[in-house]
Amino acid sequence: MRRAAVQAFRTARCAPVWKVGGRRAARAHFSTGQALALRPSSNRRHNSFIPASLHSSMHVRNFSLAFISTLVASGAWYAYKGTQQSSILNGTVASAANFQSRGIADISSGAAGLASEASETPARRALLVENDQFYTAALSGDQPLKKQTDDSDRQVLEMLTPEQVTQKLRKNEESYLVGRGQGVVRYDLVQVPSNSPIEDDHAEKIVEVPQTLSGTQDGTNSDWMFWGVFDGHSGWTTSAKLRNVLISYVARELNATYKAAATDPSTKMPSPEAIDTAIKQGFVRLDHDIVYDSVDKVMKANSRRTAAETLAPALSGSCALLAFYDSSSQDLRIACAGDSRAVLGSRGPNGKWTATPLSEDQTGGTPSEIKRLRQEHPGEPHVTRNGRILGQLEPSRSFGDAFYKWTRGTQDKIKSRFFGRTPHPMLKTPPYVTAEPIITKTKIDPKQGDFVVLATDGLWEMLSNEEVVGLVGQWIENQRSGATAGNRSWLQSWFSSQPKQLPVEKGSETTGEGQRPPIRQQQYDIPGAAQRFVVEDKNAATHLVRNAMGGKDKDMVSALLTLPSPYSRRYRDDITVEVIFFGESTDDRSVSVNEEASAVAEPSKPKL
Repeated sequence: MRRAAVQAFRTARCAPVWKVGGRRAARAHFSTGQALALRPSSNRRHNSFIPASLHSSMHVRNFSLAFISTLVASGAWYAYKGTQQSSILNGTVASAANFQSRGIADISSGAAGLASEASETPARRALLVENDQFYTAALSGDQPLKKQTDDSDRQVLEMLTPEQVTQKLRKNEESYLVGRGQGVVRYDLVQVPSNSPIEDDHAEKIVEVPQTLSGTQDGTNSDWMFWGVFDGHSGWTTSAKLRNVLISYVARELNATYKAAATDPSTKMPSPEAIDTAIKQGFVRLDHDIVYDSVDKVMKANSRRTAAETLAPALSGSCALLAFYDSSSQDLRIACAGDSRAVLGSRGPNGKWTATPLSEDQTGGTPSEIKRLRQEHPGEPHVTRNGRILGQLEPSRSFGDAFYKWTRGTQDKIKSRFFGRTPHPMLKTPPYVTAEPIITKTKIDPKQGDFVVLATDGLWEMLSNEEVVGLVGQWIENQRSGATAGNRSWLQSWFSSQPKQLPVEKGSETTGEGQRPPIRQQQYDIPGAAQRFVVEDKNAATHLVRNAMGGKDKDMVSALLTLPSPYSRRYRDDITVEVIFFGESTDDRSVSVNEEASAVAEPSKPKL
């Protein structure tokens, strides 16, 4: 999955345009109400070329009113040539006349007369997409617009209304209230696709562990709780495979490790190192089944159909981020293979939150990963190039991605007998990519009311760790202030103070070299960032995605969600977010759907 490189977000409402590219542009008046100049990103995962360094690209062109009217008119003309030509063109003139009421003085009085007639019709918005930029404009008439207009890659689309935006954001949201007395009180999740079908996936599971394995002293059972987000690329099949079986692979290894320790009178409980090893074995064994055992199966079957079905998860790829919480020890482990990210939000005595990253972005540009790869592949200076493995694949750890793991002989054999592609010319000593995760451990005190955000990199390229933690803190206080008798119970253990907007400690996160800042922050600084955000959703994960898309800038949110696949991949990625809330709750051994924050009354519940 490509990184959606959002190159510039600027609102231009009769604002001065500053020096761009060595030339000073004149003051530009945009009848559209907003002009967005965005440069598409290169292929995020597999790429035969590397994009130039990201720079600020806020160039607002000096479009005259006539030119903008011509663009909209020509789009409508091509879209509906031969059908109601006159009504469309008249509607465009009326749109131009509407701009007269916004203070543009060079419109004829005749057009101004049409404006008063057009104002009687409901206001509609259009999105003009051309040359890697898109513009919003007022739209008249009752004809829907959604058609590619010509060979110049220009499109005119009717923008989603605020109601349709909310519906799209909330389409896949789920929320659960956990009443098991084990330290987790709630978790929210949402997915917003950019690819069609979405290449992200997720999984959740609660495993009840008997006292003989958990080591609890009061004779009660404990819980193993798992949450996973999987960021697929080059297809959806690998991430779907992880959704189906990764937690089972890891739980099986943990079960064997805990059983072995329970039968040893000297230990009773496995060591932290043994638990980490079990999780790593679960990851590595699954990837071995996907990448290597699949080859043996298709060679025996000698069928192209079998090869296509069996090798699909090996030929695509997926990052994996898995959270494992053991309620008996109250240890939270994050296992990361790839560049999805987990961040802990902890609240201090002053009521503000601290953002602590619990994972490292593992790419061909991460210093620790570069060092590892060069040690494992001496004499291969191009093992990482321009932040990518062999100059192409960005994640340095992932499932699948067999072209970076198979030997040249295996790839040639599969290509000659079934299908495939020519091996990479620099392929010498594979595997270059591993599914072995890096694991961190954090002690959780449920009384503190901490939370953890797990998300694919589609979120982190738009928001920083501090912004994400501050936004969840803002959401919590908003929920507290508006809590009803029906939803107050899960919040009762939270602090009662009311922090200001984005209540997060500035400079609190220690990102280091392994944490990449959001792409938009590499391009430019956004003054008054807190004023960009809004709280409109009952689901904390949806709240994060809405603000990642633009927050209060409703035109931006609408534009990004209006863009269809595959064009939308130039501007935003698939996004999957899970927010896990720790706290104290009653123990009725239940996991119930939180209907007010879920898209459907009975979403798929985690297995117990």
